[in-house]
Amino acid sequence: MLYQTTINEIKTRHAGSVLGVLWLFLYPLLFLGTYAIVYLYIFKIRFPTLGSNEYIALIFCGLIPFLGFSEGLSYGVGSVVASSNLIKNTLFPIELVPVKAVFVGQATQVVGMGLLLVTLLILGKLSILSPLFIIVWICQLLFSLGLIWILSSLNVYIRDIQNLVAVMTLILMMLSPIAYTEDMIPTAMRPFLALNPLYYIIISYQSVLMLNQLPSGKILTTLISLSLFMFIVGFWFFSKMKKLFSDHV
Repeated sequence: MLYQTTINEIKTRHAGSVLGVLWLFLYPLLFLGTYAIVYLYIFKIRFPTLGSNEYIALIFCGLIPFLGFSEGLSYGVGSVVASSNLIKNTLFPIELVPVKAVFVGQATQVVGMGLLLVTLLILGKLSILSPLFIIVWICQLLFSLGLIWILSSLNVYIRDIQNLVAVMTLILMMLSPIAYTEDMIPTAMRPFLALNPLYYIIISYQSVLMLNQLPSGKILTTLISLSLFMFIVGFWFFSKMKKLFSDHV
């Protein structure tokens, strides 16, 4: 049921547009082109060990998970309010409504990740560590699900949250290490960037996919702990709050 409703939702979102599901390919490529122009040709960022094409691939490693996270967040925050007709439907557990939103947002990441892996193969950057990105992806999903369970619950009572999330997503884009590596971050700034949960996700993707190295023990431990904690707390919170949904939607 979850699979079928997710597929139907993806088709519905692109129905009526001229390019249809091709937007799943164009969306990340347009973002990548913008990042490449700004950082490569305007800011003229250069890496001693990376060529221009490899630097673009590095950006792609951070951009793809960010787009997957931000789309899931965008769809998920208002998902419970938008699915008020399902709240009294005992055939579809209300817990799966935010889950469906996360999976719909992952459509862009699935397509983008396919493009990224092909690019890395052409550049000869795939290594024995590359398959570990799946573990990072699972951590990303667990964190996203927990966060969206909490935010979608709160949004039932405080509708301003969905507007606040839109602003926060833009701020996170600027503060996330999409176009730079951990080594480029000034030591004094690292404690502030460490408050951003996407920092751990993006750095881990860049490490295993592009830099052919394991994330540091601190990064990896924080990523796994934070993801499990958010998932468990988010599910618990949603389970408590859902009992009151029918009176507010």
